[in-house]
Amino acid sequence: MAKTAAMLVIGDEILSGRTQDTNSNYVARQLTAIGIDLKEVRVVGDAEEEIVAALNVLRSRFDFVFTTGGIGPTHDDITADAVAKAFNVGIGYHPEAYALLEARYAPGEFNEARKRMARIPDGGSLIKNSASVAPGFQIGNVFVMAGVPMVMRAMMEEILPRLPRGVPVQSIVISTALPEGAIAEGLTQIQKAYPETAIGSYPWYRDGKFGAQLVVRSRDAAMVEAAAREIEALAMKLGAVPERI
Repeated sequence: MAKTAAMLVIGDEILSGRTQDTNSNYVARQLTAIGIDLKEVRVVGDAEEEIVAALNVLRSRFDFVFTTGGIGPTHDDITADAVAKAFNVGIGYHPEAYALLEARYAPGEFNEARKRMARIPDGGSLIKNSASVAPGFQIGNVFVMAGVPMVMRAMMEEILPRLPRGVPVQSIVISTALPEGAIAEGLTQIQKAYPETAIGSYPWYRDGKFGAQLVVRSRDAAMVEAAAREIEALAMKLGAVPERI
């Protein structure tokens, strides 16, 4: 069975629309490449009880949980405390995290606010990052990362070697100048014939014409190819020229 994962995006700025989340897309692509299925993405605000509730549901349901946001130096960075509460453990300065951060700042600049970034739930291990020194952390099956995309990506690079490898999902994308309504019935029959695959239809509109990108996904490459050929044959039967992209 493939390992499963969920992502918890934390921050009022995401929910208000002030900041656009790009982290979930990046994490999804990294996990897909190593054969882990990202099954769910949730977004919660900077409210401790909401973070705790969401985290406890996700960590019990999936093999791994990845969180982004809320581990900086300001008063609204409450993720570390919420994670500690979810695991029912204490929280305090992690000696290695404290030393890393103290060394980064000039004398007198390592103030109380910056020290907050060295607070790690008891039993947590550090996720180092090459972008800003301030670490994330892992506790149990939960990986806690920064929300700033550049920093999050540096942390994800540190996490990836810790994760198990599975069989990556294979996919073929076929674009055809057929509206979904014209191809839907035939596509349903192909999906029934190839239950080992997941076939998705994603409509497009350009130059006054409707069309669809048809995506076949599965861990069985032979089944992906067979289903894709059936879709191409269907498109040609309906008078279109399918294009693999």
